[in-house]
Amino acid sequence: MSIENMARKVKELKGKGHANREISQEMHLSQATIEWLLAKQATDNFDEQLPPDVKVGWRTIGVSGSRINSIAEIMADVILEEQEKHGFDLNMVAGLTNNGIPLAIIISDLLGIDFGMIRPSREGTEINYASNYAGLKDKHIVIVDDVVSTGTTAKEAINFIKQNNGIPVLTMVLINKKADDELESVPLRALIRARPVRN
Repeated sequence: MSIENMARKVKELKGKGHANREISQEMHLSQATIEWLLAKQATDNFDEQLPPDVKVGWRTIGVSGSRINSIAEIMADVILEEQEKHGFDLNMVAGLTNNGIPLAIIISDLLGIDFGMIRPSREGTEINYASNYAGLKDKHIVIVDDVVSTGTTAKEAINFIKQNNGIPVLTMVLINKKADDELESVPLRALIRARPVRN
C-alpha cells in the first residue's frame, strides 16, 4: 500500500470518529506513523521524515479458517516450546480483540486450556474483560494477539491480568515489530519479527 493510500485510509477512519490508537490497530501501523500521516495531510509542505515502521497485512491468512487454524497450530507449538524452556504452568489463553481472538480460540482448543477475551482500551474506554469466558484469577495466562507494534496494547493486557490476580506467563503474536523479547518482564514470542533497517 502506497503512502498516499495509507494516508487516504487514515483520513477515512479518522473521519468516521476512530481514535489514533484504533486506527493504528486497524492498519497494523505504529501510532507514530498514524500521527505522521495525519500531520502530513494537514499541510502541503510537510517535510518531516516518516517514522520507521513496517506495514503489516495478513489478509491472505485471515480470509480462510483453515489458514488461521494452521497458524494457530504453529503458535500452540511455540507456546509449548516456551513452556518447556521457562517451566511455567499454563491453564488459560487470553485473546486480545479483535485480531487475537480467532487465534486464541483455536489455541485454547488445541492445548485443552481455558479461553478468555480481553478488550484493550479505546478512546474514552478502559481495558476490560469479557465475563462470558474463563476468569483471570489464579490462572497462568498466555496472551495472544496478531501484531506487536509499540507494545502498548500487550503491556496494558499484562498489567490488567496482574491487577486481576492472574499470572501472565507469555505473550504470543503472529508478528513482532519490536526488538524486544519481553514486555513487562513477560516473555514475548512471535512467528515473524519485522523491523525496519536504516543506514
